[in-house]
Amino acid sequence: MLSSKLKKDSGRNQFAVKRPLSSFQPLALLLATAVSLPASAALSDTIHPFVTLGYSYDDNLFRLPDEVAGFAGSRSDTMRQTAVGVSFERPLGRQILTGQAKLSNVKFSHYDQLDYNAKDFLAALEWHLGNHLSGNLGGKYVQTLTPFTDYHSNERNLRTQRREYVDGAWRFHPSWQLRGGFAQEKFSYDLPAQRYNDRSEDVANMGIDYLAPSGSRVGLQLRRLKGAYANLRSVGGVLVDDGYSQDELKADVNWRFSGTTQLQMLVGWARREHRFFTGRDASGANGRGSVEWRPLGKLAFTVAGWREFAAVESNLVSNSFNKGGSVAAAWDISAKLRADASLRRETRDFAKINGIAFSGSSEDSIRSANLGLTYAPLPTVQLNAGLFRESRSGSPLVGTGNYSANGGSFNVSAQF
Repeated sequence: MLSSKLKKDSGRNQFAVKRPLSSFQPLALLLATAVSLPASAALSDTIHPFVTLGYSYDDNLFRLPDEVAGFAGSRSDTMRQTAVGVSFERPLGRQILTGQAKLSNVKFSHYDQLDYNAKDFLAALEWHLGNHLSGNLGGKYVQTLTPFTDYHSNERNLRTQRREYVDGAWRFHPSWQLRGGFAQEKFSYDLPAQRYNDRSEDVANMGIDYLAPSGSRVGLQLRRLKGAYANLRSVGGVLVDDGYSQDELKADVNWRFSGTTQLQMLVGWARREHRFFTGRDASGANGRGSVEWRPLGKLAFTVAGWREFAAVESNLVSNSFNKGGSVAAAWDISAKLRADASLRRETRDFAKINGIAFSGSSEDSIRSANLGLTYAPLPTVQLNAGLFRESRSGSPLVGTGNYSANGGSFNVSAQF
């Protein structure tokens, strides 16, 4: 099987524009170093440095409508990325401390004003107190280029995401536990025209679970979300406060039907209320779920579906109600070679604003397909190649248009 630790890093966002890949000039040196380094030469059992180099191409970088020309005569671009980082895992008695620090340098061939340095830091502590209390404490910091899906500009716009969380569970019976948690997440944007999307979300939850002897779990969860925007948005000359609150009651299930089939879902009822233009308030079925099926030891299928509210980084609206589904397949062709494929479709229904007239549909639909191949010549080295296609049927409501985008990527990762 391929190295799980390398999977976790090098496979992340391999097709995404916001995480382009980098140049091949140091590739020979990287491979030579990795080949000459024996597995026992890792710095320690705790610290694991890694390097990623790669290259990617996108024929519609800014996700412009099909009939719109590029900003500077080109709709496409190639990107090069060099990333270095370190991951760690350290037991502290019964507690377990894990984390990762990663720095990336991203360069564009044509739109070089977008060149940027990405940052990705995370840390988590799994804690245990006695035999009945346990939980998690952690946080992350991510800085990267904002996707061009809903806002089209050739100016660099870095998005910073911060998240802190704490949760705990009390196993008061061998088959039952009570749990609760709190998380806060904040987003901020560099570009002045996008700062009306600066926002924070506080999430508090509590629940009760039945724990089956098989390791499966089924429970009931109450959750409350409170979203706040730092800056008022101007829509049609009206200043709009996009703050909201959301209450949920959902079933939380992680059930193993057999050694080959597993169900995960968090589904139920939700109601969202807005501070301004309360005509946008909505309630109803909400959640997401997935089924993983492994009919053979080397072949796996995952089917997922969702129906939930989501943030929109547009200049007209701040949120949408999304319905979608995906199917993915992974095939371990050999101990060193894996193939991945996925299809995804999502429809976004944008919340209309009272008193402002828009023409056309209030929905858009995004479809994507991905194909990847990963080869691990050594346990510490992975090479990955991928292709993607994405298309959208747009909505005049938020200024989105019909577009298509195609591209590919290649990267190599090594862990020391």
